[in-house]
Amino acid sequence: MIAFFMDFAIVAALVIGITAFIGVITNGIGEKFFGRKEKLKFVKRSSDIQSGWKQVGGNDIYKKRVY
Repeated sequence: MIAFFMDFAIVAALVIGITAFIGVITNGIGEKFFGRKEKLKFVKRSSDIQSGWKQVGGNDIYKKRVY
């Protein structure tokens, strides 16, 4: 009975993991090939909103990269 639950947990983890991985890959492919000029729409909007903010904390080691 323990073996059944172990097998069930392993298969469930694999199904969830593979599904999540394929979703990320598909999203990346979709943005790359079908995004056209809107690839960086949300990144640009976020940087526009944050442009007047003062920098706080750290030595820029956690600064968000702009693609």
